[in-house]
Amino acid sequence: METRELQYFVAVAEELHFGRAAERLGMAQPPLSRAIGLLERRLGVTLFERTSRSVTLTDAGSVLLAEGRAVLGALAAAERRTRRAATGRTGLVLVTKAGVSGDLLKELLAAYAAEPDAADVDVLLCEAREQERLLRDGQADVALMHWPYDSTAGFDTEELGTEGQVVILPAGHPLAGRSHVRTADVAALPDLPMARWPRPDGGYPDGPGAEVRNLTQLYQLIALGRTTVILAESCRTHLRADLAAVPVVDAPAVTTVIAWPPHSRSRAVAGLVRAASREHAVTR
Repeated sequence: METRELQYFVAVAEELHFGRAAERLGMAQPPLSRAIGLLERRLGVTLFERTSRSVTLTDAGSVLLAEGRAVLGALAAAERRTRRAATGRTGLVLVTKAGVSGDLLKELLAAYAAEPDAADVDVLLCEAREQERLLRDGQADVALMHWPYDSTAGFDTEELGTEGQVVILPAGHPLAGRSHVRTADVAALPDLPMARWPRPDGGYPDGPGAEVRNLTQLYQLIALGRTTVILAESCRTHLRADLAAVPVVDAPAVTTVIAWPPHSRSRAVAGLVRAASREHAVTR
């Protein structure tokens, strides 16, 4: 299978429309259709179900989409890292969700900066669930991620800390004065449906809650009484005055991890991970 064929397939699979995929690829539709047909014949499987009105992925197509994204991401990462190596740059890029793990990040960067051979660290702040993509395609070298919400499949990881969760409510809400609540209490709030975060494919799960991508947007909507959310308790450190955080005693614990590609040979990444492990060992 050629890289070009994978690029064609992924474009059609993501657009589910041959015309839009052809436009995205900067080519005419007929050769794109022929290329996909040739790929299906070579593999001996049907990748798309086509009708006059729609294009949908088959089970085989869904598998190839996941695999194809991983392959194309790995190729892009190899290209970026090779070019960076050619420049002689010794620094690294750490990605984390904006507004999350702020104190932990400060401690980690300070511990690493104290190392005699520490490299420069650029911090890349992203929106929800983008760390995996940025790490996989080479735009970042290392990431702070959070189980069970972020997928770390395919990466090496080191645990840095575990904490409980809290529900974020408008400061004047009747539940805001409680010492704790349960997940059933949160689910039973008809006036505050749970916020919906994007899936890895960029779409949102069904539900009445607001669609959100970052904490700034989320906190504004909660303050307006439109939605609520359950987050790791460390979010209380810099919580707005018009919001309240109440522990959710039966919510699963959240574990913060530092993650990096398993094939990484970067001394800077190894040094940062060692510093993170030592800092965690001291503070836990």
